[in-house]
Amino acid sequence: MGFFSKFKEGLTKTRDALMGKVESLISFGRKIDEEFYEELEEALIMADVGVNTVMGIMDDLRSAAKKQKLTEAEELKPVLKQILVELMGEDKAELSTNRDGLTVILFVGVNGVGKTTTIGKLANQFKAEGKKVILAAGDTFRAGAIEQLEVWGQRAGVDVIKQGAGSDPAAVIFDGIQAAKARKADVLLCDTAGRLQNKANLMDELNKIYRVIRREMPEAPHETLLVLDATTGQNALSQAKLFGEATGVTGLVLTKLDGTAKGGIVIAIRKELEVPVKMVGLGEKIDDLQPFDPKDFVDALFAE
Repeated sequence: MGFFSKFKEGLTKTRDALMGKVESLISFGRKIDEEFYEELEEALIMADVGVNTVMGIMDDLRSAAKKQKLTEAEELKPVLKQILVELMGEDKAELSTNRDGLTVILFVGVNGVGKTTTIGKLANQFKAEGKKVILAAGDTFRAGAIEQLEVWGQRAGVDVIKQGAGSDPAAVIFDGIQAAKARKADVLLCDTAGRLQNKANLMDELNKIYRVIRREMPEAPHETLLVLDATTGQNALSQAKLFGEATGVTGLVLTKLDGTAKGGIVIAIRKELEVPVKMVGLGEKIDDLQPFDPKDFVDALFAE
């Protein structure tokens, strides 16, 4: 299945929820009036596009309708699509890698968002490209996290560096860097704990991991990817703001996009944060982690 086909299929629930409502509003013969705008605004908010983002979209829509002297609701569909394309930007955000040696990618995010699964899928992708990959089991807090990462390591056919449960996460990441250097690995993927019950402790821990990585490799981490669960909608946006303030996030991974009608959160994140969405999870299979293409996202939303 091609990338666009996979995207289109993965966005079925969001497209049905958002565009289904929009299609019924932008029906043949419906006139553009204040009631129409209010209903469209509500439809966008219900799809988790976010209130602030929706207000901006509606302002642009009204302005375009006035400028182009549009009177029929159906004339607004291509206008709405163009507004979303401009909002999302057309540039695909590639993962940053180190061309001259080891690439270190740090993963952060709360528990249950699919962080470990994402690491396993990305390890599989790098391995398929012929790269030597090592995983560092830096989530020493959650029961079963190390074992879960080991299972993914076995699936992808890559080594996992670990210590016992409850050990110092920064020490595990240190071991991972040393092992990656010694074994001449191309990529080191670092898991971290995601507890939010005590935010101060979590952020201190992440800062310590950062300091250890930078001490061993001043130019690393090459990416700090925040993993978010798309099914949580607006909650994902608040998590992104929290982690972004504390950890210098360079990119976002949105998981479970295929399982939610709240895919509009991608639009809200793009508008309200300065951090690009780099990858999205569109299913359970090992190859269902895909690079995020903003234009394909909008095209898939508007696909018949």
